[in-house]
Amino acid sequence: MKLLGIQGILTITSHLCFIALAFWSISALHIERLMPFYPRQARVLIVMLAVAVGFGCSSFFLDFIDNVRNLGYLVR
Repeated sequence: MKLLGIQGILTITSHLCFIALAFWSISALHIERLMPFYPRQARVLIVMLAVAVGFGCSSFFLDFIDNVRNLGYLVR
């Protein structure tokens, strides 16, 4: 049971870190300059893109780590 809690904390932390990293990276593109008449919608677009990209990257890395861990079963 304790292992599931640790895995949950690790997953949530990973998702939040990757979303923050994606937000930081996408903000550097200055998408709001491309949409001068809709600044609020541009900010929402940046947040939604950050969540999508960050969640996808985090899921990829967590799955990759899980698969590398499972490779040990091939050797045994």
